[in-house]
Amino acid sequence: MDIKAIEDNAEDLVNLLKALANDKRLLIMCSLLRGEKCVGELEDLVDLSQSALSQHLARLRRDRLVSTRRDAQTIYYSLQDEKIHLVMKALCSIIKDD
Repeated sequence: MDIKAIEDNAEDLVNLLKALANDKRLLIMCSLLRGEKCVGELEDLVDLSQSALSQHLARLRRDRLVSTRRDAQTIYYSLQDEKIHLVMKALCSIIKDD
């Protein structure tokens, strides 16, 4: 294990873990592992009001864990990049194995 690499990226790792340390945000991220979703789809999947969901999505955007795409009036959310995808795949597989 390269301690220097961990040290160089420690702040990013801490921010990632803090963002995922909420059950609803973790559920949102696991839902996005299956592909991009619009707000309405996420609302149904995570059982949150639109305002609560928007706050969680804003946090995930701010922490650069999700990206957005607009199609007319609809905003679609997806995992930011391949690294985030790999992390979420590992976490969701751990959850699924319990």
